[in-house]
Amino acid sequence: MPLGGPYRVLMRFVRRTGRAVVLAVTGPFVALAGILALLTAGLFAPRPVVEALSDWQRRRYSVLAGEPLVAPVERHGVLRQQLFHWLAVPMSIVTFAATVGSWALSAAGFGWLSFGWSLRADPDGLLRYGSPVPMSVVPILSSLLLIVGFFAALRFTDLELAVARTLLQASRAERLSARVDRLTESRAETVDAADAERRRIERDLHDGAQQRLVSLAMNLGLARATLTEADPQAREALAAAHDEAKLALSELRDLVRGLHPAVLDDRGLDAALSGIAARSPVPVELTVELPADAADRPSRTIEAVAYFVVAEALSNVAKHAGATAVTVDVRHRGDRLRLWISDNGRGGADPARGTGLRGLAQRAGSVDGRLTVTSPIGGPTVIEVELPCE
Repeated sequence: MPLGGPYRVLMRFVRRTGRAVVLAVTGPFVALAGILALLTAGLFAPRPVVEALSDWQRRRYSVLAGEPLVAPVERHGVLRQQLFHWLAVPMSIVTFAATVGSWALSAAGFGWLSFGWSLRADPDGLLRYGSPVPMSVVPILSSLLLIVGFFAALRFTDLELAVARTLLQASRAERLSARVDRLTESRAETVDAADAERRRIERDLHDGAQQRLVSLAMNLGLARATLTEADPQAREALAAAHDEAKLALSELRDLVRGLHPAVLDDRGLDAALSGIAARSPVPVELTVELPADAADRPSRTIEAVAYFVVAEALSNVAKHAGATAVTVDVRHRGDRLRLWISDNGRGGADPARGTGLRGLAQRAGSVDGRLTVTSPIGGPTVIEVELPCE
């Protein structure tokens, strides 16, 4: 058991050295084959040819060096890959020469030690077989050259791998950019999925529980109107049940509207905002300018975000601002949907002090939007929102 740690370290070193040796020995042949393929395709080889050769080299380094390389994502990555293939030839030849050359000299030394007796005697030569000095020095040098060959393979293949990381794989900035793109797509899919789930819940409540409550309230109302000669206590209980059913129906309608208003899907953002403005206890001056062509309008997700931002903002005005008038301006400009909400209330709104404005900023940020609040003491409070429409 105590030898487990050193043994694992030794085995990792042996495996790494073996891979480096294979890279060093096969390098020139692979590099020359790549250059021949590039020259056959032309000096400026087409992108598919360069990428196929680069994938081949990346897989080779991944298998033999134990380190996966990520392909570049930018267009100029093709030029970088071509540069690598041209540099790979001299690099691999130097690696091959240093590794195999060391072993060749080592093999020559051990060969001389083994078969030097059969050579013609040279009593005045420097390496006279049987002489004490060469018989002592040659084995040491041959052993050192054998070891040097392995270390040359390790060091020179490390250099090749460093160049491959720089030219064959995506840079850190490219990898981060690609990751940001993937995260953005994933977040957009999550937002769309959440919006679709809200639509489903709204539809189920509207078509199921809400319809049953409507039927219950109608039946209770009918019974309340027809049973005029019933026991007073029974009529009182029936009236209370009827009122509770109507209250539950009203609360359920508000809940359904808060999940996802059906009018937003049926008639669009302008009609949905008109409904909010009509229900607001504070008078609202509403302006909505959207493209007439449905293909140019914002997506359903963006319109839902805009709807809930305006709804929450008007709710905050009614609860906290003490305003007597609100202006809501919604316009589609270029690839942006811009919302401008202003009230003549007391001001002093601070997103850091409450969850309402912070929730608006989070909802806008969920689709890469931006929300700014200007609210000096004494008013007015202005909320500006920009939502991307791409």
